[in-house]
Amino acid sequence: MFDYPVTLTPDDGMVLVTFADVPEAITFGADEDEALLNAIDALETGLSFYVDARKPLPTPSHAAQNQKTVRPSALEAAKLGVYRAMMEQGLKKSELARRLGWHMPQIDRLFDLRHASKLDQIEQAAHVLGKHVIVEVL
Repeated sequence: MFDYPVTLTPDDGMVLVTFADVPEAITFGADEDEALLNAIDALETGLSFYVDARKPLPTPSHAAQNQKTVRPSALEAAKLGVYRAMMEQGLKKSELARRLGWHMPQIDRLFDLRHASKLDQIEQAAHVLGKHVIVEVL
């Protein structure tokens, strides 16, 4: 759902990682493995800018053959899924808070990708939006 293709470019002994779909997300690594690990944090930071600005999340483009992709961690992906559902339904955070019976700081923490929200809170928010959270180990 949130698999974003990355471009890996050798750069002065390092590996530069960029995302065509999320230009705000840029990072480096000493090698490809480190660069891809750092890319998760860069992607989450880049996507948090969209959430903070209340903008729609960029849709991941299709990866070219053999092109690597990066996705946010599972908890952040669940939060982003709830955020996307809220945006698609044209709801404001205040309406989500009303439906959940929560205070606004709780909603703000729900969409803060740096906050370790509990999965049951994310599931509850998804439920009031007519969605559900599925967790898979592949």
